[in-house]
Amino acid sequence: MEKNTLGKRIKEARLAKKMTQSEVVGDFITRNMLSQIESGSATPSVKTLEYLCKVLEIEPNALLPDENDSKNAPDAEGYISIRTEFINKNYKAVIEYDADDEFSDEICALKAKACLMEAREYSGSDSATDLQKAIDLAKQASELSKRGIFADESVKSKADELLKANAKRLSDYYRSLL
Repeated sequence: MEKNTLGKRIKEARLAKKMTQSEVVGDFITRNMLSQIESGSATPSVKTLEYLCKVLEIEPNALLPDENDSKNAPDAEGYISIRTEFINKNYKAVIEYDADDEFSDEICALKAKACLMEAREYSGSDSATDLQKAIDLAKQASELSKRGIFADESVKSKADELLKANAKRLSDYYRSLL
């Protein structure tokens, strides 16, 4: 579903309830953010969607595309599934998840953190192969942590520190072989 379609459905539900934007937002989000969501210039997070559905007294599936909508619907179930995998510390599943949808910023943030956690795991090894995996994952975490609205400088700095430490360890390992 396009952002415009999602926003239009939220606006339609609000108008059907004869509610102003201010009445809908309460203390949860700003009126300006709701306006941006309704106009399609912003994409709500899953938490915001849940809040809006509760306030507007609609089921979340009322906002999802029906059979006549485009095939590019947001993958809310996929995002929730990946979020659950992250909570359950199944970082490999998070890293391997491939999606290009309206939740890509959230997924990118989860992937960055998952890469960092996996890099830490591989860093505990003395194997050159594992150290290289740790380096690759730390690089990926650093890159992913700079993307989207959930860019996280702390994840980037932790990934960069891990990258440097493992690069040094790997370099020392190879020097010891000479």
